[in-house]
Amino acid sequence: MMRRLPRFLLLLTVLIAMSIGLLTCGARPAAAYDQSPQFGDGRFHNPAGKSSLGFFGTLGVMWKMLFEKPADATPLAPIPVQPLSRQALLDAPDDSLWRLGHSTMLMKLDGHFWLTDPVFAERASPMSFMGPKRFHAPPLSIDELPPITGVIISHDHYDHLDHDAVLALAPKVQHFVTALGVGDRLIGWGVPAAKVVQLDWWQDTRVEGLKIVATPAQHFSGRTLADGNRTLWASWVIDTGRTRIFFSGDTGYFDGFARIGERYGPFDLTMIETGAYDAQWPDVHMQPEQSLQAHLDVRGKVLMPIHNGTFDLALHPWTEPFDRITALAQEHGVALTAPHMGERLGIRAPAPSTQWWREGQPTTK
Repeated sequence: MMRRLPRFLLLLTVLIAMSIGLLTCGARPAAAYDQSPQFGDGRFHNPAGKSSLGFFGTLGVMWKMLFEKPADATPLAPIPVQPLSRQALLDAPDDSLWRLGHSTMLMKLDGHFWLTDPVFAERASPMSFMGPKRFHAPPLSIDELPPITGVIISHDHYDHLDHDAVLALAPKVQHFVTALGVGDRLIGWGVPAAKVVQLDWWQDTRVEGLKIVATPAQHFSGRTLADGNRTLWASWVIDTGRTRIFFSGDTGYFDGFARIGERYGPFDLTMIETGAYDAQWPDVHMQPEQSLQAHLDVRGKVLMPIHNGTFDLALHPWTEPFDRITALAQEHGVALTAPHMGERLGIRAPAPSTQWWREGQPTTK
């Protein structure tokens, strides 16, 4: 019993910290979202609903995540990262993309730089001393970034919305484009309201000629134990008029992908969540087979699997999402690219994968 006490106290610390986080949520009163078809009874909802683990089921998952991880859930050796410089970004041609980690992408479109879900923190957690820790440093720091025209944020979970990164980025970012309610968090944190655009599903905005559409996703939101689904989650269409990109954000598989493909496809590149999946949460993250199907549904030309390779957020080996989606793409004749962190990718003619996730990694029995 004494051996388990520190673990129990650690879990209790997590619960308390997540509860205290409510004090800084920064969201508007629920009545502000009443016009959204996704909003009701004070919260946002998935049209198809979502199964729930319940309180004790959630505690069970947290226990496994904290104390029962397999050894290969994290890299056993440093993973390769290609360092970046501001000058390299400025010198790069248009339609370039760099993966900075997890779901953080830097894109150069028509001379403007755009970021998705910028997370530069050491941990995807409300606490600086515990929680999922990065496998690798970002290829460059926020200070090294050039001026950013816009940041697109899919939802408010810690591995997609980094409080300190947002505040550090704010002086050099012209626009933050978010799902409904997430922008109110940013304003509550001190981001000038004039910089924030919030969209409901199927709404769009134009910034410097770029068309951005918030499209449906099947997920959930919240940064504490008490503010679940107070903000919306979304996938995104990013369209220059010449180049079209789909960014899935976080989502389970659902029939909305086909509708997105009908309205906005085909896409030159799809950035599709492929990682942090588990049989216990099928509604909110996709198995690789579903990620491939989502790519086909939205009518993508080249698939780039994301939401992997940076944080340990599930119970599977960290290389498994890459291996499974690579095999599936080969089996179905789907073009796939999985660049190194920091590697420049030509969006309209991306290089194929090199299976970098296997480089220098010792094998386990």
